[in-house]
Amino acid sequence: MMNRRSFALGFAATAALAASPTFAAGAARRILLVVQQAGPNLPIDLKVRDHLHAAGYAVDIADQRAAPYAAKGFDLVILSSTVSAKDVDPGWRQSPVPLLTWENDCLDDLAMTGKRHDADFGEAEKERYLWIVNAPHPMAGGLPAGLANVYVKQAPMSWGKPGLGATTIATLYGQPEKAAIFGYEKGATMDYEALAPARRVMMFLNNDTFTNLSPAGLRLFDAAVEWASARS
Repeated sequence: MMNRRSFALGFAATAALAASPTFAAGAARRILLVVQQAGPNLPIDLKVRDHLHAAGYAVDIADQRAAPYAAKGFDLVILSSTVSAKDVDPGWRQSPVPLLTWENDCLDDLAMTGKRHDADFGEAEKERYLWIVNAPHPMAGGLPAGLANVYVKQAPMSWGKPGLGATTIATLYGQPEKAAIFGYEKGATMDYEALAPARRVMMFLNNDTFTNLSPAGLRLFDAAVEWASARS
């Protein structure tokens, strides 16, 4: 018969095993956050990292000159808009790792839009609202169709005009031709007839606007990260 001490030891061991990674539902998704490490907006990128950590992701930071092979084993690459597009390796276009960005100057290099600045992609100087056009999609974060207040105060927003294979989630308010959130499924046709090698997502943020997101804006951000990084 098991005595009290043996029972307690057995219970403690079982509890320890249940709390160990072996018994976890699954390891945290890994995100590689690519930023300009020597840039003035690094503190904002660190806020993004901390937010993702709090949401349960494992996040590593890499400099803007990182080669695409650095993402091996990761579930998602995030290209912050703090990078200088000319210093970003063009090989990210073919990367088999899902990718999310809010650097509109990289959209053409990634074949997510055409090449014409201020025509196929660009930045609106002062915006606060989006128009949700695809509420049923997971990237809409459960927000209803129509007007969404995504910034606490007016600030710049990135936008793009994606290829026909994209799924558009939201546009700039009053400017339906400018997509503020859109994504491509793996295999979808992007621009230049390129096929998406993995999921690709564009967000509307700017260098320093992550901390300006409203609760609705954060929901959209979290939903985009969740969808882009989802394991098959």
